[in-house]
Amino acid sequence: MVTPIEAPEWAVSQWFNSPAPLTLGGLRGRVVLIHAFQMLCPSCVAHGTPQAERAHHMFGDTDLAVVGLHTVFEHHAAMAPVSLAAFIHEYRLTFPIGVDAPGERGAIPVTMGRYHMRGTPTTVLVGRDGTIRHHGFGREDDMALGAMIAAALGQAPPVAVAAAGAGSGADGACAMR
Repeated sequence: MVTPIEAPEWAVSQWFNSPAPLTLGGLRGRVVLIHAFQMLCPSCVAHGTPQAERAHHMFGDTDLAVVGLHTVFEHHAAMAPVSLAAFIHEYRLTFPIGVDAPGERGAIPVTMGRYHMRGTPTTVLVGRDGTIRHHGFGREDDMALGAMIAAALGQAPPVAVAAAGAGSGADGACAMR
């Protein structure tokens, strides 16, 4: 039996496509799909980010929350928030996207470290109870991800909402060195 792991709160310095800052604690009771990406990661641009946008639209009439997390661990100057804003506009992304806060030591952003991400794209599915149901690195199959989302959505919401409180293959992913 695998012990459920509580999903850590994310640390975001700026939000796009959201009228107010989002917190994982504030989304408790909903299923949350976190898409961690870098806008200069080829697999993110070709597959991961469009997949997150499709999930956002396909499950738009459910209580799935799709949240992007721009986790920059390389080429920091090229991937500043102003560049991200242009990327979001050009790729017509409509789901909320947060900029992962810079790490205090080294190049690894705070949330990326908290989730022990190996690189981008990373997909994390958080259940209604706030535990991690899936943590994948690299390209995710659309059908498999859709099935995981549907299964998570099929679980009954928790009776009482609590206060805030291993990956797939790395096909074409941008790994940390």
